[in-house]
Amino acid sequence: MPQFIYTARDPSGKTVQGEIRARTEEDARAALRRRRMEPLRIHPARRHFSYIPFVTKRDLAVFCRQLALMINAGVPVVQALEVLAEHVDKKRLYQAIVAMRQDVEAGETFAEAARKHRKLFDEVFLSTVEVGESSGNLVQGLNRVAEYYEKIHSLRMKVFNALLYPAIIITFAVGALLFLLVSVIPTFARIYESFGAKLPALTRAVIGVSNFLIHNSFWVLVAFAIALVFFFRAKSTPQGKLWWDRLRLRLPVFGSLVRKAAIARFARTLAVMVQAGVPILDALEITARTAGNRVVEIAVLRARREISAGKNLADPLRESGAFPPMVVHMVSVGEETGRLTEMLAKVADFFEEDVDRATEALTTVIEPIMLIVIGGIIGLVIISMYLPIFDLITVIQ
Repeated sequence: MPQFIYTARDPSGKTVQGEIRARTEEDARAALRRRRMEPLRIHPARRHFSYIPFVTKRDLAVFCRQLALMINAGVPVVQALEVLAEHVDKKRLYQAIVAMRQDVEAGETFAEAARKHRKLFDEVFLSTVEVGESSGNLVQGLNRVAEYYEKIHSLRMKVFNALLYPAIIITFAVGALLFLLVSVIPTFARIYESFGAKLPALTRAVIGVSNFLIHNSFWVLVAFAIALVFFFRAKSTPQGKLWWDRLRLRLPVFGSLVRKAAIARFARTLAVMVQAGVPILDALEITARTAGNRVVEIAVLRARREISAGKNLADPLRESGAFPPMVVHMVSVGEETGRLTEMLAKVADFFEEDVDRATEALTTVIEPIMLIVIGGIIGLVIISMYLPIFDLITVIQ
């Protein structure tokens, strides 16, 4: 329930200030008058939101868990949403919960109210909640979505952390290399120029790169900015996204990690959808849209078309080449035995654990490799500057 800050005159005529909870400002004034206080000024209390503006899967998982817990305890949905709104620290989620509470109070179902916030709640949430609410199992549906979001968030963070370390190292290495080329190398170049001696080829090449960066720094930055804009705009198109996702899957070392994460997400999403009672064609369409990889999305949509024509799921997944034989075999066994949900959940568990192992191994292996490569590049630049000194010492001896 919203909170208001008021200034009022008490029965003795003294001016007092305080806070009061009420649905509207008029309700707050009425509540103060019932306390025999004359309201002078009332305004909504300012809420303090988190400095992180975006809503994560973890935030949505917590919301689903808390809402399911309160509904299971017998709290009406309207009241539960009202209570949850007071404890949310993300402005976007807070606004959505307040709007949903008002819609549910006006007579809409929870699923109908949630569908007005598609940018916040994805199709997995909306479809699972809709099926759960229509079957009288809203609590179970919310718990399934919460578990799904927790798994997806954990998987995403594992991949993110695995890629974050190399990105940080590369950024610092590029920064150090640019500092050497722009600030240190010119000093050596001026010293060698005063000698008038012929420099080794490696030294001349490094000095040439340094001079180019210094004299064309503006155009280098402009070219870099244009390249970034072109890359992101191209990646936003369907063809560009497909090219980028194919490239990610083919990257050495990292490609395997990206593929495993995409397969784990596919299996987890489809398992949740089927378990919630969503029709298989709708479940596959939702899974394709939330796959996070265009290659997997195309394979799943093709499988959907094949199933609508009367075929099974395993064959088009095998023909796509996007899924390992183990995944296809598990799906085939699940279809034959009527335990597709169980098999998909096992596939998701296996690949999530595999991603966990792969990230640990990647961190262990990539660290010495990157240190050697980056150290070698920076060391080569430094050596190139000292080569003329070594040649001079040789001549003197």
